[in-house]
Amino acid sequence: MTPPESPLAGEVRLRPMRWWDIPAVLELEHDLFPEDSWSEGMFWSELAHTRGARASRYYVVAQDRSGRLLGYAGLGAPADQGDVLTIAAARSTWGGGLGPRLLHDLLDAAAARGCTEVLLDVRADNPRAQRMYERFGFKEIGVRRGYYQPANVDALVMRREMNGKEETYG
Repeated sequence: MTPPESPLAGEVRLRPMRWWDIPAVLELEHDLFPEDSWSEGMFWSELAHTRGARASRYYVVAQDRSGRLLGYAGLGAPADQGDVLTIAAARSTWGGGLGPRLLHDLLDAAAARGCTEVLLDVRADNPRAQRMYERFGFKEIGVRRGYYQPANVDALVMRREMNGKEETYG
């Protein structure tokens, strides 16, 4: 499946996240999500589930030609339901298509794992991300009140049916 066209297309490559990426991921994490950043331990724990025959996680990073980390994304897929666990693109890439490219990659990974649906939580105060998810066919199905702490911001729960094919993207 070809990812959506992006101004960054030739300058950014996606590859699996590895332990040595964690410091750069944390730097981006703290910049983009200062109030509710994941910890180093959380990323280590997630990466522990990306290896082996029973891998239930999929994490990817985006790098520019110089090797600078520009984004990352993670999917949990222990069975037939996938969950977008995190997705982040450096502010300098906003509007350049990196977020959709990362999401596209997660959806391809979910399809390859046989997921019949993918869920995600998105901040209620982030309409930009909500619009991107809607372009990919996600629909709001609920609200988690006060989910994002300590700011006490609600999370919108969104769902996308996979139907065994991934021909519709942003």
